[in-house]
Amino acid sequence: MSTNNPDPDPLTTPGLERGGSVPPGETPPGEASTASGAGPYRPLKRGWAKGPLALIVILALLVALFFLAYGIVLAL
Repeated sequence: MSTNNPDPDPLTTPGLERGGSVPPGETPPGEASTASGAGPYRPLKRGWAKGPLALIVILALLVALFFLAYGIVLAL
C-alpha cells in the first residue's frame, strides 16, 4: 500500500513557491469588487395577514391554558 503525500511538491506544481506559499496575483480575490449591493429598495407590500396571526395567538393561548390546567391538576 502506498501513501500519497497530500502536500503538493512546489518543484513540480505550477504556481507554488518553496514552502507551499502562493505568489501574489496567482489566486483570484476572495470577493468581487464590482458587486453593487442587494438591488434597489422595494418596500414590503404585505405583512402577516390577520387570519394566520390570530390563529397563532389563539393556538399559543390554548397551549398556555393546557399547561396551566395540567399544573393545577398535578398540584391537587
